[in-house]
Amino acid sequence: MGQTKADSNRPKGIHFTDGLWKDIAAKAKESGKYIFVDAYTTWCGPCKLLKSKTFLEERAGAYFNNHFINYTVDTEKGEGIQLAEQWDVTAYPTLLFFSPEGKLLLQQVGFVDGDKLIEFGKQAKAKK
Repeated sequence: MGQTKADSNRPKGIHFTDGLWKDIAAKAKESGKYIFVDAYTTWCGPCKLLKSKTFLEERAGAYFNNHFINYTVDTEKGEGIQLAEQWDVTAYPTLLFFSPEGKLLLQQVGFVDGDKLIEFGKQAKAKK
């Protein structure tokens, strides 16, 4: 089966889902997929590096798009302010991994490359 034109135009990295946290959590519970959250701020240098490098890596994209619902949230705007408080996010970037039921499994602070990110994803999925 060949790629459609839309597939070939789509970036190869991690695809993030937009929306409110309650909708992301409901989608995860319904699908049985784990959730990966990129908690960032607009002024954070390592956050920008994650977006311009790690999240665009093909291997990271293939793994995360297959195993996770990927969600990115600016923790200084809108719902992100409450989520940062709820999740105890105090440094950036903070990468969070949740079970399909919404339980926080793993939290990592700082820039990582694609291989390290995949390793964290596998660690989170190994937890229950």
